[in-house]
Amino acid sequence: MRNLLLLVSLLLTGHLANAQKWQNLFDGKTLAGWHTLPGGHWEAKNGMIVGLSEKTDTRHGLLITDKSYKNFILSVQYKANKGNSGLYFRAEEVGGWAGVSGFQAEIDPEKDAGGLYETNGRAWVVQPTPEQVKTWYKPGQWNTMTVTAKGRDVVVTVNGQKTARLDNDSGRTQGRIALQLHGGMDMDVLFKDLKIKQL
Repeated sequence: MRNLLLLVSLLLTGHLANAQKWQNLFDGKTLAGWHTLPGGHWEAKNGMIVGLSEKTDTRHGLLITDKSYKNFILSVQYKANKGNSGLYFRAEEVGGWAGVSGFQAEIDPEKDAGGLYETNGRAWVVQPTPEQVKTWYKPGQWNTMTVTAKGRDVVVTVNGQKTARLDNDSGRTQGRIALQLHGGMDMDVLFKDLKIKQL
């Protein structure tokens, strides 16, 4: 009986340890594990995910994970060169011009970086002021964004500073992760070091 309890304990401990390890969402070479929704162009290049689109394309071009996630810490480095991008999480594919419904942590070269927007929902949930954005966002440089989503609580950070927080929120609690190219504008955005730790 003691041996059985020890075995069960080891299995549970190992399972929990595996659940808490960082997993890469991007292998640095291909877009394996992701698929696209119409709009813009995505490619893996020089260890980065490169997203480009032209103003004439009115659709939100999305690169979206094949898997769905519930509770996690998500980390990504990004450089917003041109246009309004975003890091979707707990998103649901719905088609149409937007492609998904769900939360978007804002990525933009000029404003709102780190805010929270709910596409096909409440619109802005947390919108930072220009003065706040200046304290955490580095224009023209690589920025690190994290999203911690556990139950109905969500925290977003940019470069280690908390930029948005939701407590006991009514929004979605599970879904896919996606990168956005906003329709109707020229877009140029880079991503690297995408990883997730499931909680």
